Amino acid sequence: MSEKDEAVACFKQGFNCAQAVLSTYGPRFGLDRETGLRVAGAFGAGMARTGETCGAVTGALMVIGLKHAKMRPDDDDSRELSYVLAQEFMDTFRERNKSLLCRDLLGVDVSTPEGMAVVREKNLFATVCPRFVREAAELLEKLL
Repeated sequence: MSEKDEAVACFKQGFNCAQAVLSTYGPRFGLDRETGLRVAGAFGAGMARTGETCGAVTGALMVIGLKHAKMRPDDDDSRELSYVLAQEFMDTFRERNKSLLCRDLLGVDVSTPEGMAVVREKNLFATVCPRFVREAAELLEKLL
């Protein structure tokens, strides 16, 4: 199974979108799956179900950080590369999907009880979100 498929399968098992991306790609850079699931646990549905930045995006940004983050006080080049790649990821994701925000991507404000009722009624997490997880994985693979 490809890592893209693994990320989507993880999401379909009931983990959030950030968990699916980080736990799949994190092991490449020394982050074990369980820790990835824990770290990304509060980032689903646009960061703690607030409808803000899509969890697939935040999960991918964490993976970029795992590979390229500044690790020494004198390593500004790594920080710069990390930011450039993160911006490239976000720009491409936004171009393809018109937004980075969960509420825009789903067309529903998941931060409200009414919005969550619509999400559940229309089964949006199962029918819409796997595409964003796969897309985040595809973009991430191009950048890594």
